[in-house]
Formats: sequence, structure tokens, C-alpha cells
Amino acid sequence: MAEKRMMILPADVIKKIDDNRGDLSQADFINFLVDNQLKGEVQDKQPVGKEEIISLIESQLKEEAKKQRYVTREEIKAFEQDIKSLLKTFLDFFVSYGLELGKKSPKAEFEELSSKLEELENHLAADGESKEAKIKWK
Repeated sequence: MAEKRMMILPADVIKKIDDNRGDLSQADFINFLVDNQLKGEVQDKQPVGKEEIISLIESQLKEEAKKQRYVTREEIKAFEQDIKSLLKTFLDFFVSYGLELGKKSPKAEFEELSSKLEELENHLAADGESKEAKIKWK
């Protein structure tokens, strides 16, 4: 025979048990509730897949992006650096393209372009970027 113990419960909890237990005794009803609750926890705890975690993170990021309606200082600085780098790349391309075509441009125009390039290069170098052009191949 199972060992018996006494449990002291508030009167309103005992009333809920008596109202909902039907033909079961109080002990059987409480045992039934405890077993179902423990089985429910085990069934609810299933391993979470990598895809579920990724989708949850993506949904959280989308919600944060919707809430955030401003640009941070770091994002502005990064954008500015990218634009300067892009402009420098365009200037380098057009200068080298013009030289490749062999068009004899006046010396003044060439010196003006050279000075602009040097000025831009010095400005970029002051911001911490290297003086090398980097090309990414796919």
C-alpha cells in the first residue's frame, strides 16, 4: 500500500476540486491533474530546429527595423565613406579610360583631374582608408 501524506490547501482550491472532480475522489483527481500537467510539459518541449531559430531571429529583426525610424551616426559615417570610395573609383575609371583612348587632352585638364584625385585620396587617407583599390571577383 502506498504511503499517505497530508497536504493543506486553501478552502477555495478544495472547492474547485470538489466542483470539477466528478466521480473521482479528491486524491485521484489531484493525481490525474498532476500527471496530465507533467505529460503536457514533456509534449510541449520538442527540440527546436535551426530553421525555426533563424526564422524567429529574422522576424525579430524585421520588427526592430519597423520600430527604428532613424539612422544612427555610425550608419551615416559608413554611408559617407562608401560614397567617397565610390566617387574615387569612378574618377579613377574615367581618368584611366580617357588615357586608354589616347585622347590628347590639354595639360591643364589633366593636372586638374590629378589634383582632384590627390585631394580625394588625401581626404580618404585621413579617414583611415588605404590608398589601394580593391577589386572583388565572384
